Amino acid sequence: MSDTDGKKPLGLRTGARPGNVKQSFSHGRTKNVVVETKRKRVVVPKPGAASKPGAGSSSAPMGNPAKRPAGISDAEMERRLKAVQAAKARESEEAAEREAEERARAEERERRRAEQEAKEREEREREESLRAKAEEDERRKREAEEAAKAAAAAPVVEEPAAARQGGPKQGDAGRGKSQAPDRDRDQQNKRGKGSGDANRRSGKLTVNQALAGGEGGRQRSMAAMKRKQERARQKAMGGPVEREKVVREVQLPEAIMVSELANRMAERVGEVVKALMQNGMMVTQNQSIDADTAELIIEEFGHKVVRVSDSDVEDVIKEVEDAPEDLQDRPPVITIMGHVDHGKTSLLDAIRNAKVVAGEAGGITQHIGAYQVKTDGGQVLTFLDTPGHAAFTSMRSRGAQVTDIVVLVVAADDAVMPQTIEAINHAKAAGVPMIVAINKVDKPAANPDKVRTDLLQQEVIVEKMSGDVQDVEVSAATGQGLDELLEAIALQAEILELKANPDRAAQGAVIEAQLDVGRGPVATVLVQNGTLRQGDIFVVGEQYGKVRALINDKGDRVKEAGPSVPVEVLGLNGTPEAGDVLNVTETEAQAREIAAYREQQAKDKRAAAGAATTLEQLMANAKADENVSELPIVVKADVQGSAEAIVQAMEKIGNDEVRVRVLHYGVGAITETDVGLAEASNAPIMGFNVRANASARNTANQKGVEIRYYSVIYDLVDDVKAAASGLLSAEIRENFIGYATIKEVFKVTGVGKVAGCLVTEGVARRSAGVRLLRDDVVIHEGTLKTLKRFKDEVPEVQSGQECGMAFENYDDIRDGDVIEIFEREEVTRTLA
Repeated sequence: MSDTDGKKPLGLRTGARPGNVKQSFSHGRTKNVVVETKRKRVVVPKPGAASKPGAGSSSAPMGNPAKRPAGISDAEMERRLKAVQAAKARESEEAAEREAEERARAEERERRRAEQEAKEREEREREESLRAKAEEDERRKREAEEAAKAAAAAPVVEEPAAARQGGPKQGDAGRGKSQAPDRDRDQQNKRGKGSGDANRRSGKLTVNQALAGGEGGRQRSMAAMKRKQERARQKAMGGPVEREKVVREVQLPEAIMVSELANRMAERVGEVVKALMQNGMMVTQNQSIDADTAELIIEEFGHKVVRVSDSDVEDVIKEVEDAPEDLQDRPPVITIMGHVDHGKTSLLDAIRNAKVVAGEAGGITQHIGAYQVKTDGGQVLTFLDTPGHAAFTSMRSRGAQVTDIVVLVVAADDAVMPQTIEAINHAKAAGVPMIVAINKVDKPAANPDKVRTDLLQQEVIVEKMSGDVQDVEVSAATGQGLDELLEAIALQAEILELKANPDRAAQGAVIEAQLDVGRGPVATVLVQNGTLRQGDIFVVGEQYGKVRALINDKGDRVKEAGPSVPVEVLGLNGTPEAGDVLNVTETEAQAREIAAYREQQAKDKRAAAGAATTLEQLMANAKADENVSELPIVVKADVQGSAEAIVQAMEKIGNDEVRVRVLHYGVGAITETDVGLAEASNAPIMGFNVRANASARNTANQKGVEIRYYSVIYDLVDDVKAAASGLLSAEIRENFIGYATIKEVFKVTGVGKVAGCLVTEGVARRSAGVRLLRDDVVIHEGTLKTLKRFKDEVPEVQSGQECGMAFENYDDIRDGDVIEIFEREEVTRTLA
């Protein structure tokens, strides 16, 4: 037995390639091993083996078994040959497909290249044509200018008739031929001198420049053309010529900035500053100088001075007389006047079938109301309902200033009272006719003849007493005499022949103004002349604005309001004073300028009224103040007219020893600023139909500031009078015990609207009084019909709990309204 025992010895096989491989192990150990890489055997049949004639596909591989690899059968050999042939066929097909794709891509590239070249060629041709056209236009323009210059500089030489007719002489034929190339050469030389021509522009010519005439859409200004002509004229005359001085009229206000002065004179700012420095004033262009200094500078530059004043800004709203043919008939404006509780508002309600009196506190009208009524005969009447209390004297006065007819209401069961006399005086001062309406004739105690006799003492003689003043006996409760009253008003309006021009800028009077939380400043305006339209820009007193919306007396939005039409105007920048005049301007800048001037004038007037000019006056004022006790108060009201009336009533309270001083009055809810002012001056805050917001209430509680709320104006006046005189009797004081917020409103059959509330502060009691607040303004005061917790009627609900509330005889409640719960108690007041 041999050492191998029939096994193949280890070694390198034929057809294998040896190689060394380095193996890596852990701990840095390595090992080199020898490996064999076998080569892939490829069997390629002989070319002539399968192409012999008469030889089948199965016999070809078996033709020469000696050359066949070992261990390959005939079937395996045949299968391998078929695979090789299929691979070659597939390769040939793929090569053909690749070649076709390459050919198609090459054709596509050639086509795109040709299209791009054609497009670029067309673009170049178009640009060249445009450039040539522009050059031709420029050349023609230059030739025309040169011809004009030559014609202006040299005398015109008359050409022979034959030359003008275009027929050259025989002797000039050759010379004309020789001159043509010279002329062309001259034109080429001129075109070549691009740098010396002032009309040419350097840079690349673009398509926009070519299409727009060579300047790219920019045209030379008239000033530039005039300067060019001036330079050409100076050059032709052989020297510089002084330009004629343009003398301007310069409007000069009381103070003007240096730059603005230079602009108005059309002079350079540097020259004006230099002239000021030569006069000893070191100023810059942004500093202001007085009118006298500016006048010296203007005269130094040779201009004329036109002095203007700040009040000239109001010249744009000066009254313009209307032509008689432009005037048209307008409705009359009737003002209802009279004493307290004589039935003015009830009479107007009966006329217009409304219920305004139900919304007034205590049945007393607190604001001026403006309404339009259409009679059965189709005539439109505008009524102004003024309050009758003595505190509203100024408001009634404004009503008389804008009215055409005054209806004086006197109760038949009463007599001529002080406010009736005031109404008569206002009507006489305004110079308007008066109609006496003797109201409440249906009452048993009515005595109209006594009223007529009392009016005689005021020099008012009615027709029944052989006078010229119409008198009508009416009853607002039964409607008696209303037709006769309207007939008397229509007759009086027909006699007056009231006319206005509706086709001009509107002018009107502010009847009332208030600050609405949701809508901003709102003014009730009675248009007196022209037509007020939505979008008009206007100035009213110290305020201005743009009409954002117009609302008529029925609460509907309208686009315009003509003469004698009362509307609410929205869009002011601030709350105007009741009685201010509204004027429409052309621009907002004019309105802003006029409002700023008026505001400054009012500020200067107030400063002058409160300042003492001499030391003796200061000493006298200080000595007088030592002996006078003051009661300072802060007043906030819901509308401007009420605030003014309260302030005027406060000024009348007092004597040599005590007086009431209004520190501040305004319109809107009571704020923290008001509380801070009252706390610094140790003054109470009087709120008329307004409430303090939450932050102001908290601040007032912390600082101990007293806030009193009123809904009837003479209650406020009487309280202040009693406090100032020291005659303080027991009063009914209101203690606020809680606040509740309405979260949702439910409709319950048989009950009406029920408010689902959350008590946010204090406690809600069934027996307490309640007020409904909307945007911190009181809209209802009354008692609760029901107070329920779940389904049970409860006497009170604590803070943080939900409950249901229903008001007695009132259903206008909304989500988000606040319910104020209070209790009244009698307390003895002392003057601190």
